[in-house]
Amino acid sequence: MSMLDDKAGQAPASEKGGRFWLLTLGSVGVVYGDIGTSPLYAMREALHIAAADGLTRQEVIGVASLLLWALIIIVTLKYVLFLLHADNRGEGGILSLFALAQSAIGHRTAMLFVLGIAGAALFYGDAVITPAISVLSAVEGLKLVAPNLGPYVVPATVAILLLLFGAQSHGTEKVAALFGPIMTIWFVVIAAAGAIHVSDDPSILHAFDPRHAVAFLAGHGWFGLAVLGAVFLAVTGAEALYADMGHFGRQPIQTAWLFLVFPSLAINYLGQGALVLANPSALEDPFFLMVPGWALIPLVALATVATIIASQAVITGAYSLSRQAIQLGFLPRLEIRHTSESLAGQIYMPKINAYLLAGVLSLVLFFQSSSGLATAYGIAVTGTMIVTTGLAVIVMCYVWRWPLWLATLIALPIAIIESVFLAANLMKIATGGYVPVLIALFLFVVMWTWAVGTSSLEDRVRKAGVSLGELIEILRKSPPPTTPGTAVFLTSDTSMAPMALMHNLKHNHVLHEQNVVLAVRAAGVPEIADENRVRIDRLDRSFTKVEITFGYMESPNLMQALAQCRKMGMKFDIMATSFFLGRRKIMADASSTMPLWQDKLFIALAETAANPTDYYHLPPGRVVELGQQITL
Repeated sequence: MSMLDDKAGQAPASEKGGRFWLLTLGSVGVVYGDIGTSPLYAMREALHIAAADGLTRQEVIGVASLLLWALIIIVTLKYVLFLLHADNRGEGGILSLFALAQSAIGHRTAMLFVLGIAGAALFYGDAVITPAISVLSAVEGLKLVAPNLGPYVVPATVAILLLLFGAQSHGTEKVAALFGPIMTIWFVVIAAAGAIHVSDDPSILHAFDPRHAVAFLAGHGWFGLAVLGAVFLAVTGAEALYADMGHFGRQPIQTAWLFLVFPSLAINYLGQGALVLANPSALEDPFFLMVPGWALIPLVALATVATIIASQAVITGAYSLSRQAIQLGFLPRLEIRHTSESLAGQIYMPKINAYLLAGVLSLVLFFQSSSGLATAYGIAVTGTMIVTTGLAVIVMCYVWRWPLWLATLIALPIAIIESVFLAANLMKIATGGYVPVLIALFLFVVMWTWAVGTSSLEDRVRKAGVSLGELIEILRKSPPPTTPGTAVFLTSDTSMAPMALMHNLKHNHVLHEQNVVLAVRAAGVPEIADENRVRIDRLDRSFTKVEITFGYMESPNLMQALAQCRKMGMKFDIMATSFFLGRRKIMADASSTMPLWQDKLFIALAETAANPTDYYHLPPGRVVELGQQITL
């Protein structure tokens, strides 16, 4: 082989290596923003609780040990080394795991249904709190620069959040490239700040011995559990590891954690602990007091940028989760705008953005400080983690075909630890923990209502309707006048005659030459290959059934899918095609399977649904809507 051949053979490997490191850098910016900004408040809050009756050296070491081992057990072992292998064709996240479990079982069981909705609802609770506590904790550093700036912390936080959420409609493609480098600088800086202070009291290194963590909990009883609730702040954001796997891949995320993020976090927490051991007055704010006065303003600025990036990751995650929830039937159709021509995952959802902004600003104005918000943080995250563990057991048993005893052996210790964390966070219910619980409970009811109401509505329509086969037989015996062109009737059930078709026949007394009964399906996989997207069933010369399937990570573009139908042999001119949609006016009914309040909630949700013309990317000038009144 010649030298030229050698170089040609090496080029693909070099390109692959370059892409791997770019993905690793990208994961640092997006995946680790939330957990990477936890040092701003996690150690401080845990030590403040521990110091309620005075703070001893062993208590500082014990708290540091709890922080380190929380990162090792929950993040490293559960998420980085284990759960990242439970992917749904490369995609992760609570709803990806739900879809994977549902596909493996073959149907949606009641337990699986509850777990999926609960996990999604809890994620939203976390998504509201994270931007509030992250940005607020960073801006609070201004009080150390000049105490007289204290009154401006909340207004500055509100201004930053308004700018952040206001910029969402423009997309993040242009600035996202900076996220990785900026967060890499952040991790290097916090590691350096921690490393400088570890030598203040090297005994802090005893925190690596888990016996100090166990001794702290054993010796402090319920008080130790309260401290554990604050310690859990260090692992909030771990779900992002799993949720963003599809964007970066397993290995880049693992590499970033093991070689940059975890070492930086560990060193920083050790440095904060050593600083407090050597100088107890640093307990006020050990993170910012690790740096000299001249570096305080630059660190506050860097922390603010880092928390904005962390908030951006959570906002983007809320958009992605919402799109998955819509496709899986947990939420009504909501407007989705694509903000990038090259990146399909870059989306903006106006209503989700508005709801998040309202929730975040309400929390900032209500709690006024990151310490106040810390009491509300944790419950939603812990609940999401427990749901994830439960879904993982189902995947282990039904997808990986592991015996139940092996799945239990792996999951039970983690579930016990997470349950202890949940118990610790539940102690904060009265002081603010009720906030994420109420948010999650409300969203659970919303998603439950939409899923159950949709199923009930479809049953009503099916019982009152006519099967498509029967209608074809009737039309064959008594054919109505025909008009040139193609009519596409959208429906949820291709076995039944669409309501719009029946109304068109009843009122216009005419049938198109070609009639397509089209249903859009949501698959339990992230994406569908083009060759598997469309299924065509020719019933007779006038009627064709078409089923178009989209993955839960895809936006349903019917025009692109119909172009594929033409490639598969269906002959129609799109400019001579009319799309008929049924516009339902839903009325509550005393005989409904749901209580009246839930009927009204479902009707309100249905009225907020995005116009199907926009949602399915249909040409507005070719759409005909026919109304129908129907009772639940």
